Amino acid sequence: MEFTKGRKNKVSRLDFIKLNGLAVPAFIFPNNLTYFTNHKKMNLDKKFDTIIVGGSYSGLAAAMSLGRALKKVLIVDGGKPCNRQTPHSHNFLTQDGKTPTEISTIAKQQVAMYDTVQFFKGQALQGRKTENGFEIEVNSVDIFSANQLIFATGIIDDMPAIKGFSECWGISVLHCPYCHGYEVRNQKTGILANGENAYELAKLIANWTKYLTIFTNGIASLTGEQKSKLEKHQINIIENEIKSLNHQNGFVKNIVFKDGTTHDLKAIYSRNSFKQHSNIPALLGCELTNEGYIKVDAFQETTIEGIYACGDNVTKLRTVANAVAMGTNAGMSASKKMIMQQF
Repeated sequence: MEFTKGRKNKVSRLDFIKLNGLAVPAFIFPNNLTYFTNHKKMNLDKKFDTIIVGGSYSGLAAAMSLGRALKKVLIVDGGKPCNRQTPHSHNFLTQDGKTPTEISTIAKQQVAMYDTVQFFKGQALQGRKTENGFEIEVNSVDIFSANQLIFATGIIDDMPAIKGFSECWGISVLHCPYCHGYEVRNQKTGILANGENAYELAKLIANWTKYLTIFTNGIASLTGEQKSKLEKHQINIIENEIKSLNHQNGFVKNIVFKDGTTHDLKAIYSRNSFKQHSNIPALLGCELTNEGYIKVDAFQETTIEGIYACGDNVTKLRTVANAVAMGTNAGMSASKKMIMQQF
């Protein structure tokens, strides 16, 4: 476990690196520095205005808003963002084409410069409502308290029982054409889905490529009208059951079927079921939507007063840009409510 606290200093990045004795490795590995390298270790605090559970894009954006509002913030993060396998992030203005690590490293460095924002590396395991706010238990050892909570905990995708699928997830098995469709445009592309989900996804993905095939992994449940429409657009349907994905370092080469036949591909779209990465919001009474997302209002506040949520755990629009926007909204809303209550 490691606890750190940022400082607001007006020094150049080079001077800052030199002061920390990291000049040489920073030039060699500029994108591999973690946010722990540019913090001054401090004594452990236990009481905060807001605890943010989850330190990826949405959580960091919330922390920046709160830090700029002079609020004392703790970010608890286990260091495993859901897009950690993705080679590059796209459709985020000013950051298009950068790796997730590049974006998060810069974000952590910038957030760390606000001296009321502190970091704690660990897994939040339990949460409790108290007389004065909330408590979060981390790593079964440390307990922190706060007036408010923000959950930026993301979701866990349920991977189908297809060998190679999880290794390709986020690399060549994709969830969003707006994030990755441009990079695989006009390539041989598959859709792993069935029924209405397959039909709707095919209509969308057909914008990026005409070389499109639906893999239902069993008997197709599409309607006759849907099949006719797909045939009109020359979108094939293959019902063979899938054994595995043949790939190299996560880049799919072909689908291998249980009957031994194969089908060459460059990309596959799949919309998986999911579960919440953290069950703490639900245990604290936060309602979920019918789809399984945490229910929030326009200010990112959940159905429990004082608890906010932002990022992939509240919406199917899973983009870095949207996660940052929701995190900013959550941080501003939480700080404003606190400011008004304290006046």
